[in-house]
Amino acid sequence: MKLRFAPSPTGMLHVGNARLALANALFARRHGGSFQLRIDDTDTERSRESHVEAIRTDLTWMDITWNETFRQTERLDRYAQAIKKLKASGRLYPCFESEYELAAKRETQIRQRRAPVYDRAMLKLTPEQRASAEANGKVPYWRFKLSDTVVRWRDLVMGDCQVKLPSVSDPVLVRTDGTVLYTLASVVDDLETDVTHIIRGEDHVTNTGVQLDIAEALGARPDHFRFAHLPLLLDENGGKLSKRFDALSLRTLRQDGIEAEALISYLARLGSSDDPVLLPFAEQAAVYDISHISRSAARFDTHQMLGLNHKLLGQLPFDAVKDRLPEGATEAFWLAIRGNLDLLSEARLWHTVTDGTLIPPVQEDEQDFLKQAADLLPAEAWDTTTWKAWTTALREKTGRSGKALFRPLRLALTGEEHGPELSDLLPLIGRTRALSRLVPGNA
Repeated sequence: MKLRFAPSPTGMLHVGNARLALANALFARRHGGSFQLRIDDTDTERSRESHVEAIRTDLTWMDITWNETFRQTERLDRYAQAIKKLKASGRLYPCFESEYELAAKRETQIRQRRAPVYDRAMLKLTPEQRASAEANGKVPYWRFKLSDTVVRWRDLVMGDCQVKLPSVSDPVLVRTDGTVLYTLASVVDDLETDVTHIIRGEDHVTNTGVQLDIAEALGARPDHFRFAHLPLLLDENGGKLSKRFDALSLRTLRQDGIEAEALISYLARLGSSDDPVLLPFAEQAAVYDISHISRSAARFDTHQMLGLNHKLLGQLPFDAVKDRLPEGATEAFWLAIRGNLDLLSEARLWHTVTDGTLIPPVQEDEQDFLKQAADLLPAEAWDTTTWKAWTTALREKTGRSGKALFRPLRLALTGEEHGPELSDLLPLIGRTRALSRLVPGNA
C-alpha cells in the first residue's frame, strides 16, 4: 500500500490541505503502508521555492513524515513519453481554437440549453487543415479523447461512484508551450511510483473518472487505484471555507499558538461520527478509520479546535513550551497561566501582567477602596497564601465580599475581568508592581 500527498507550491498550506495530508498519512500508518510527498511544481510561473520549504515545515510540524519525495519538474521526460504514447494511439489530439472561440461555443450551447461540453471539432481536421493552421503560426494545445463509457468505482467514503464521460469535455493535457497539465502528470506519477490509494476532496470526483480513463489508455487496469473522496469543508455558518483559508493557514495557526497535537486531533475526526480525542499522531493513526467519515460536508468549527487547544495547553509541562514563552518566563508563571489559555500566544499578555508595565483601567468609583487595598498590602515575602490573607483583611476592613471585593482588585492588578487565579499571579506580580497599579504613582 502506498499513499501520497501532492501539494502545489503556489501558496501556503491551509486547514483544507492539512486535512487531506493527514488523512493520507494516517491511513498509510494505520495499514502499514508507505507515504509519498510529491511536489506538483509544473506550474513554474506560480511555484515558489519558499512555498516548498513552507510545505515541508508545516508537515513536519504536524508530525507527518514521508518515505519518499520528489518534484514533478524532475520527471518531465516521463510525461513526454506518456504524451508520445497517447499521441501514437490517437487519444491525444491537437486543437487550435482560441479562448474567444471556445467561449463563444459555450455561450451558444448554454443559450440552446445544451450542456457546455467540448464538441470535438478539432478531431475533424484534415492533415491539410492542420498543416495550414500551423503554417499560419498557430501552435496546438492537446486534448485527451475520453472514452464513450461510464467510469465506476467503489469509493472508501462516498460508496458507489460513477462519472459519465460523454458528459465531460475532453481535458486539455498539454498547453501550447508544451507544458504538461496536472491531469496527466498526476496519473503518470501515481502509476509509475506504485501509488495504490488516493485520498482527496470530493471536488475531484469528476477528475477521478477522467484520470481513470487516462490511466487505462496508458495501460493500467481499471481497478489499479482505490479512492476515497472526503466531503468539502464548510465554515461554522455553512459557507465555503475557501474564503477564509488565508486566516487558517498552518503557518498562521502555528504562530498564533495552536498546538500541532490539537490540530491533528481535530482534523483526524472532522466529519466523522467520532468525537475528537487529544492524541499524538502515532496514536491517532492506530485508531484511524476512514469508514467513519460521513458523506456530508463537514463544518470547520474554530471554537471546537480552540477548545481542544485549551485542554491540551492546560496539560502541557513547562519543558514542552519553555522555548516558546516570553523571555524570562518561569515554570511558576507557566503553571499559573496555562489553564487560562486558548492559544499559546496569549502567554505574552499574562507575562506583561506579571513582569511588565501595565496601565490598568481607571476605576473612578473605586479609588478609595483601592487606596485601602494598597494600605493593607502585605509587606512580608509573598507566596500563594498572600492573596487570601490580603483579601481577608480587606473584607474585615471594608465589609466588601464577592464581586464587589474581587473585581476591582483583578482589574487594577491585571487589567482584565477574568484570568488565572490571583493567588498564583500575585506572587509573580510582586509588591512593587501591585502597589503601583493600585495607586499609580505611589509605588
